[in-house]
Amino acid sequence: MGTGPKDPEEESVATSVVTPQRFAKGMTFDQYLKYAGSPENLAREAFGSYVPDGGSLGAPRKDNSAILRERYARARLTEEHTAAIKWLVAQPNGPAKILVLSEDWSSDCRRDVPVLARLAEAGGMELRIFNRDGKKILGTRRPDPAVAPDANHDLMLEFMNKKNGGEWASLPVAVFYTKDFQELHRYVEYPAIYHKDRIRSHQQAARPGETPAQTQERQMREFVTMQASPFFDLWASAAIAEILSALYERLAVG
Repeated sequence: MGTGPKDPEEESVATSVVTPQRFAKGMTFDQYLKYAGSPENLAREAFGSYVPDGGSLGAPRKDNSAILRERYARARLTEEHTAAIKWLVAQPNGPAKILVLSEDWSSDCRRDVPVLARLAEAGGMELRIFNRDGKKILGTRRPDPAVAPDANHDLMLEFMNKKNGGEWASLPVAVFYTKDFQELHRYVEYPAIYHKDRIRSHQQAARPGETPAQTQERQMREFVTMQASPFFDLWASAAIAEILSALYERLAVG
């Protein structure tokens, strides 16, 4: 490891709320698949951006378990991905555990969590998945654990997404640890190659002659079509390549 100033990820280790005991309370991927379609999960609020009327906070929750299972079934690592994660795991202080924050209403989570499960399997790493929210969906940019004690907002606070001059409770979050819970890398929301904000802004912008209702219907149709396109698989693969490269750099450079 280098001898320069510690980065924020290194400094967070001493005060992290992620203990072995807390990590063990997370769901395995198999448990998460079962949970996604359970009455307990479907009784929770969701962000309804995937529904035709445009959605809102507190929308009814959709059963996404079949989508997650389908994406997992077809998720494949390349030979290079598999060789890289096996090499990394074999190194001293290599990755051994992955903590994931997820909500199944999130298209980014549906894209990335299944392939993260494949990565964990290929490397023999322990994967644990936590909901971000409790029964109520997070309605503010910055979570307050005292307001929602049934949520995992203390975990979210540790892994906030800092971008565009602000902080966001973005999903998914995937945090990679050594076997003794030294943080190595955190992946948040989407890979750098996926310029989601630019694409979604273009999709959501009104076209000449459109009514607001037509704009809403069209942009949601385009977003759903994009999710079913080969590009969601491409971006999932890019996320894995980005993670593996970052882990190599951390181990090689510090």
